Amino acid sequence: MLLDRSDLERVLAETLAAGGDFAEVFLERRQISNIGLEAGRVERVHSGLDQGAGIRLLTGDSSIYVYTNDISLPGLMKAAADARTALKQDSGEPQVLTLVREGTEKRGAAVSPISIDQAVELVHAADNEARSAGDKIRQVLVRYRSSDQKVQVANSLGKMVTDYRNRTIMIVHVVAAEGTVVQTGYESLGSCNDNSMFTRNEALEMAAVSARRALMLLGAKPAPAGRMPVVLAGEAGGTMIHEACGHGLEADIVGKEMSVYAGKLGQRVASELVTVIDDPTLPGKYGSYTYDDEGTPAQETVLIRNGILESYMYDLEWARRQGVRSTGNGRRQSFQFHPIPRMSNTYLASGETPPAEIIGQTDHGLLVKRMGGGQVNPTTGDFVFDVAEGYLIEKGRVSYPVRGATLSGNGPRVLLAVDLVGTDLGFGIGTCGKDGQGVPVSDAQPTIRIPELVVGGLL
Repeated sequence: MLLDRSDLERVLAETLAAGGDFAEVFLERRQISNIGLEAGRVERVHSGLDQGAGIRLLTGDSSIYVYTNDISLPGLMKAAADARTALKQDSGEPQVLTLVREGTEKRGAAVSPISIDQAVELVHAADNEARSAGDKIRQVLVRYRSSDQKVQVANSLGKMVTDYRNRTIMIVHVVAAEGTVVQTGYESLGSCNDNSMFTRNEALEMAAVSARRALMLLGAKPAPAGRMPVVLAGEAGGTMIHEACGHGLEADIVGKEMSVYAGKLGQRVASELVTVIDDPTLPGKYGSYTYDDEGTPAQETVLIRNGILESYMYDLEWARRQGVRSTGNGRRQSFQFHPIPRMSNTYLASGETPPAEIIGQTDHGLLVKRMGGGQVNPTTGDFVFDVAEGYLIEKGRVSYPVRGATLSGNGPRVLLAVDLVGTDLGFGIGTCGKDGQGVPVSDAQPTIRIPELVVGGLL
């Protein structure tokens, strides 16, 4: 625990001394290790400790947020006084608060720390493996990052929670060239409170996949353009679901009427084959946590069930505004930021059709095995995504690889059109950006077929 109960009660009482509806203290201590390898050499090994606290005061629909690096009691009392002063309210009844400890520190079931030496061995192993793929491999970049985060949350509702999160991520990025053609491949791995997957064999596999992807694209044909069926493989991850659907179901975007899903609770918004879930309780996933950054227990939330919109994702502030309960999706990048509704592990649930049958039932189309970056307009749901690894489907069989493909469409219309959902489920990981904050997430989907999507060819 970073601060004892009586001190937290004093800070909260000071925050509410001039009035307000809700006060919260968020304390954080984070130990970070970063390793970067480039040109066959470890260019950077960095470790450091960051700690601080954020104090939030809510009154009506207004929010005041103050943060400080000083987590001593005097430092927190000063920050609380700053928040109280910013309220610009003369009246208010002194409050006596009693906190009840709800959460206990929960370290992952078997978090085996990875030492710096072990991590350096992993990045070197990945570099050597990728370069062994041949002289067309021109550059290999490997990034490793580990974060040990301990948080403590207390609020004027009487809640006091402590949580522990160890997150580790490794990325292998390979550049291949032949003549004037340059292509890239990458693979990433991430977890929360589970380091068992960060082995030498896994590092070698990541490097081999990245190199294979880059070399394959050197010989790929230009992607065809036009409207056609698109099969998104499970191994492509859930980027489409995250970007084209998930953000539009976050309560602040809905509340500001910036979402195409606003006002559609209980209505059909997707094919009956589509069920979309956000679940931070999934063991070991990169976007998992035991409590969110407001101290609300993590929980599974079914957002869309069999095509019917069932729930949005709420933090405490937006749940309070709309008279519902938080779904445990209040997250923040660090103590320097106020919490907002965010996704955790978001996925489209598996269906009943084997992936091979989905390809076999597609006479002509595009198979996407890896999604690239893209852009989404949450107000309309319109999106454009790059395809990092794609293949043409001809007469129900996977044909030749293509490069330079893009996918354009509208998220809600795509969800309504999905006509086949596979039995598999593939996860991807990443850092989700929103309102200037980045938080770790994962997303997933099974193999799905969209009968018609606009495919653009760039080369």
